[in-house]
Amino acid sequence: MAEEIQIAGAGSTAKVRNPLGTVGLSIITLGVYYLFWWYFINREMRDLGSARNVHLGQNPTNSVLAVFPGALIIVPAIVTMWTTSARIESAQEAVGIERRVSGPIIFILLLLIGPVGIWYAQSELNKVWEA
Repeated sequence: MAEEIQIAGAGSTAKVRNPLGTVGLSIITLGVYYLFWWYFINREMRDLGSARNVHLGQNPTNSVLAVFPGALIIVPAIVTMWTTSARIESAQEAVGIERRVSGPIIFILLLLIGPVGIWYAQSELNKVWEA
């Protein structure tokens, strides 16, 4: 079960999710959980950005639409993977994590090795929520 935490100053919550659980649910549900996960991580980062006065995205729905059905024309899915990866890095910077992961590494893993990318992205986001 994911641990729910308050995002300081945002009035909303974020979840510290089990990275392997995220991968497993994405595979078991044939990608349906992945779409929900993608929406929620982008919403959580948007809320963190609003609270910290940092741009971490505006519309998580657009991020999901870029994954599906946007993946049918390829480019939108690549763009949302790139921007979300950069947001994870910016979120780490916003909470003061000094040695943060490089956004391009998350992007490459999401693009080339999907399950490993999901696991790594969630692991890095957990660091943000635990900070």
